[in-house]
Amino acid sequence: MRIALVTDAWQPQVNGVVTTLVELVRELGLAGHQVEVIHPGLFRTRPCPGYAGIDIAVRPRRALARMLGALQFDALHIATEGPLGWAARGHAIRHKLAFTTAFHTRFPEVLQAALKLPLAWGYALFRHFHKASAGVMVPTEGVLQLLERRGFRQLRRWTHGVDARLFGFAETVQPYAPVGLLARPVSLYVGRVSYEKNIEAFLKLDIPGTKIVCGVGPLEASLKERFPAVRWLGVLPREELARVYATADVFVFPSPSETFGLVMAEAMACGTPVAAYPVDGPFEVLGAHEGPARGGVLHEDLRQAFFGALATPRHEARARALHFSWEESTRLFVAHLVPAHRAGRLTRPIEPYQAGV
Repeated sequence: MRIALVTDAWQPQVNGVVTTLVELVRELGLAGHQVEVIHPGLFRTRPCPGYAGIDIAVRPRRALARMLGALQFDALHIATEGPLGWAARGHAIRHKLAFTTAFHTRFPEVLQAALKLPLAWGYALFRHFHKASAGVMVPTEGVLQLLERRGFRQLRRWTHGVDARLFGFAETVQPYAPVGLLARPVSLYVGRVSYEKNIEAFLKLDIPGTKIVCGVGPLEASLKERFPAVRWLGVLPREELARVYATADVFVFPSPSETFGLVMAEAMACGTPVAAYPVDGPFEVLGAHEGPARGGVLHEDLRQAFFGALATPRHEARARALHFSWEESTRLFVAHLVPAHRAGRLTRPIEPYQAGV
């Protein structure tokens, strides 16, 4: 199948959406599908206001229309609601092309935190964006129910995966030479240092040991100044990041509005249990919707979650992470696609295969 994937989130950006899409494209290729990615690097860009490290396309409508017009694709997927997403949506509607979309990030909450935009306004805007979609892919049942209550339609469950080979299991915490000897326990946060991540709740925690942060973002400079005792590692290559996960005793995830939280699954794959709030993303990743949370502890008091996670066996965290595979994520993605041209038809969904074969 030939797939056109339009996204405002792509390399060299570093975030969970980019990781998800890069892994998805890789798996689609392994399964024999051809994917054309239309991303900001193909356009004139400018930095996204308030989000250092994220560039967005400037007035991409005409150039994107030419690109899509030149491609021969069976299915069109619009991954994000940024300038490229809006331009692709408009092109598809004008040319009567069917398409799917995804809801990766709770941007209405981001807009509320960063710009004080009323939450209802943000959801109205995003509901309008996804209204014409033939299928809106969402990562958890909790997010699906939230969007249903907000009036979204055509919602489709689409879980994400974790690379259990890259993020290998460490039965005991491992030393990480670049940071030297650390006071234990080591608590770790990985992700954007931005408004919606609520990282300050982690940094303020009254817990023993050493805190490590991996990531960059608009709040980085001010938080570094306020919390000088924290070890700030910036952005690391993924192979190096796996070593940092393995050196931590607990992974602390303070976001109250995460749609999935891929970094939690990566940490658990390394054997590092998670402490988080009982909200949609952590509920899904830690398996709390199936009974008691596995792979860590969820609690309204993040400090209690930390000490509970500290007592969680590392092999249990690893076992929970193995529930998420990119093969299954890719199979679901293809199953949700629709023919871009009404008279067309899609090839059959991905059959089971051995990745890398």
